Amino acid sequence: MRSQTKEEGANQHPSSVTSANIINCLQPLTTQAFTLSHTYIGRHETQATELPFFKMMAAGDDLLWATREAVVTVLRDQVHPSCTLILLTDGPANSSAVSQVRKTSWCSVVVVVSESRTFLATLANWSLKGRLLVWATRMLVVTRLTLPHLHSLLSSHWTFSMMNTVFLNLEQPRPNLRCALYGHLPHTPVGAQVVQVALWTPERTVILGSKVTIFPEKHHNFYGSVVNVTAQPFMPFWGEVVQGSEDGRSTVTRYTGSDYYLLETVATVLNFTIRVIPSASWQEALQLVVQRDSYVCPVYHILMTVRAELYDYTVVYEFAYFTFVMGKPTLRPQWQSVYHPLGQMVWVGVIMCLLLVTPVLLLMVNLGRGQQYLSFSDGMGVSVVMQDMTGMLLGQDLPRRLSITTSSRVLVGAWLLFVLILGFFYRGNLTASLTIPKFPPRPESLEQLVHAVDRLTIPKYGEAHKRFVMQSNSPVFRTLGELMDVGIPLMEGLRLAKEGRSGHLGGKRYMQQKIAESFIEIDGSTRLYIGRESIFPGPSGWPVPHDAPYKTNFDRIITSALEAGLYEKWAGDMNRQTTLDSQRRQREDRKRQTDSTAMQEGGETGEEGEVGEGNNISPALALTHLQGAFLLFLLGITGGVLMFVAEALVSKFD
Repeated sequence: MRSQTKEEGANQHPSSVTSANIINCLQPLTTQAFTLSHTYIGRHETQATELPFFKMMAAGDDLLWATREAVVTVLRDQVHPSCTLILLTDGPANSSAVSQVRKTSWCSVVVVVSESRTFLATLANWSLKGRLLVWATRMLVVTRLTLPHLHSLLSSHWTFSMMNTVFLNLEQPRPNLRCALYGHLPHTPVGAQVVQVALWTPERTVILGSKVTIFPEKHHNFYGSVVNVTAQPFMPFWGEVVQGSEDGRSTVTRYTGSDYYLLETVATVLNFTIRVIPSASWQEALQLVVQRDSYVCPVYHILMTVRAELYDYTVVYEFAYFTFVMGKPTLRPQWQSVYHPLGQMVWVGVIMCLLLVTPVLLLMVNLGRGQQYLSFSDGMGVSVVMQDMTGMLLGQDLPRRLSITTSSRVLVGAWLLFVLILGFFYRGNLTASLTIPKFPPRPESLEQLVHAVDRLTIPKYGEAHKRFVMQSNSPVFRTLGELMDVGIPLMEGLRLAKEGRSGHLGGKRYMQQKIAESFIEIDGSTRLYIGRESIFPGPSGWPVPHDAPYKTNFDRIITSALEAGLYEKWAGDMNRQTTLDSQRRQREDRKRQTDSTAMQEGGETGEEGEVGEGNNISPALALTHLQGAFLLFLLGITGGVLMFVAEALVSKFD
């Protein structure tokens, strides 16, 4: 762009500006309290007369014209030349959608020119709703206000106090022109305060205060300030423990959980004090974040587009795996319990061997030397030999009627060796199957889940999840949505899952914590299990207000803690501690019950009962395990009765 003199710039009307750097207004924008006008967007240069928006001074904006040299000095020294420059002034016309331009620009600076306190206050509120500023966007407010009014504006609005905003105040007009730059520092060793960061006069360049820049970093050190946060108990991430004070006159609330430890780490690095604002529900806790009464809600929330309309998130630090819990399948009574230790082909081989050895032994006895069983030659036949071979197979003693031939003795010896090895393996496998039974298969994936249950419970927050899965094109996800029963509390859902064909949906870590608290047995086992496959992973972060200026510092520290493995360690420690505490409570409860029973028995007998050390008694075998043996016995009795009736009938007719 060609350099111009002050007179040339002043004589040119704004409508005649044709610079390629000027971006036309995108769409009108009005609010109930004010209208923005004369909005110019373009590249800033190094000379005052080369700034495109100075060409509108002929239209009568005396304030910006009077401070033009100070503004250019600030922009030249503090802003990159390639940044997009946005000018906002109050007036009768409408403005462009500057927030959209800011979002599409890699670097931008906003210059606001107004002497109206009402305009500036309304601009501060509108910039939050329209998301005009992020911390990287610098705002220079050019105004002419008294110091009390200027201090009040800087201190009472988030846009001016927390964001990267500086006021350039025209304190004296020409010929004694003087401009001062003020900023609000929310965190200093003496608390929040408005400070003068620079002074400008025509004879002197910008004069910086000691260790202060024009656009200072406001959130790298909180200097012990109190930071408000909101959260609800949600172990193992956030927990509250109420303890008595040392004097015993009051109570003290202490916090625990992996997310609290992470927040405590952030507080240590940034040097601030945590103050938890009470809230009655998650909705209220998040509303305080939206209203900027709370800096952050330091408990993980899954990133969702509907939530992003209300607040931002810190860096993703946790994947909240959305999964399911079901009751472990129980052993069903099976008569095959005595059949399972050996395979089907092994049983067939045993029967074939028994059928083979019987005629061979009988043939050897009849054709061999002696041609008889010892002492029992009369009536000896197939049934007698079959009975003897079966008896040896079942582990009975050797029969007295043994053949005296060598060949038959060799065959019997081979049969004894065979049944010894077979019996050893059968008894070993039977013991193992009774000690470590084989449970029926259980659902581990989403597809298996929807076919295995009649109902899936989920707390109130599951309404959004149900709408989400019902919109899916996958029939499995739609079936999942149809099975969802929303509004069931977690503990009730886990109890229903433990009892029958029902499951409960929720975050993996949270359900692990609750199972460890309330559903763990004294030996560390539980009747519930969490599915191996998650329904969907949920990248999660902490909710913070839109465009929070301290988000970058929080993200940096959170990322460092994650890379060091601290967060996973805290989460694992919380889960292990909960399991140990639950087991300890159960041991104490069982010991109290045992003590009570022993005292009652001692009172009745006049002796003090002796309490054992832990009741470490192995669980007794139930009918579920030994049903096969009882069925075989009943089958034998039934067969014997039938044979007795048949023999009686035959003898009667004979």
